[in-house]
Amino acid sequence: MATVPRLLTVSLLAFTLLLGACAGAGSGAGAESNGSGDIKTASDQTNAEKRASIRLQLAVGYFQDGKLSVALDEVKQAIVINPAFADAYGVRALIYAQMGELKLADESFQRALRLSPNNPELSNNYGSFLCQNNRGAEALRYYEAAIKNPAYQSPFSAMQNAGSCSIRLKQYDAAERYLLDALRIAPDHPATNAYLARVYYERRDYQRAGFFINRVKTIAKLDDLGADILWLAVRIDRRLGDKDSEATMATLLRRHHPGSAEFAALQRGAFDE
Repeated sequence: MATVPRLLTVSLLAFTLLLGACAGAGSGAGAESNGSGDIKTASDQTNAEKRASIRLQLAVGYFQDGKLSVALDEVKQAIVINPAFADAYGVRALIYAQMGELKLADESFQRALRLSPNNPELSNNYGSFLCQNNRGAEALRYYEAAIKNPAYQSPFSAMQNAGSCSIRLKQYDAAERYLLDALRIAPDHPATNAYLARVYYERRDYQRAGFFINRVKTIAKLDDLGADILWLAVRIDRRLGDKDSEATMATLLRRHHPGSAEFAALQRGAFDE
């Protein structure tokens, strides 16, 4: 089954890890000016900008709690206070996307990036939105912009997202490059290792696939693994002739994900789909 591992697959809810940065002054923009040639910081905020930031922080909290309508109302108020608040449009885009309002989400992302074109968090988030909506080739351009931005404090996130998106596009060489770069930053990240196992499995390099899936088994809690990771592990173990591990992974898949498409594939023996 041609699925991308979902242990930490990009999702709009996962973007909340980045939203904390969206509630500050000039977050992600790197070199936003305060009007006197210096870089803008929190102390340069006007009273209106501070009020807008507070509204946005509230919106982020409500978004994380799944209270989308309340979060959207807070974002609207932030924008009324500060119509040039790029991060507010970025958060509004995430809310709209979670609501399924994809056209409105796209428009908000674009508005945010027009206001803050060098904001790497916005670029990374927009890239993930595009990839999840079958616009992967466009997405990679935004991931690249985020990765290459020297002001970006979380390049790992964009590298991993770019790797996942490249897998969706079946561009396995590109995926390998992004993911190995991410691995250098966080070698024990389970999702990165799982994605690399998938890359090598698809390239029929089963020894390397086995190396990375075994790392996942070592560094992650097995009971928490998604159905896609367990199914990938079953197929890799089967290719390598590791019957004990194959049986263990199959048991975990059956126990924790009995209603999944992956378990259905296991039941019908569809190891090569």
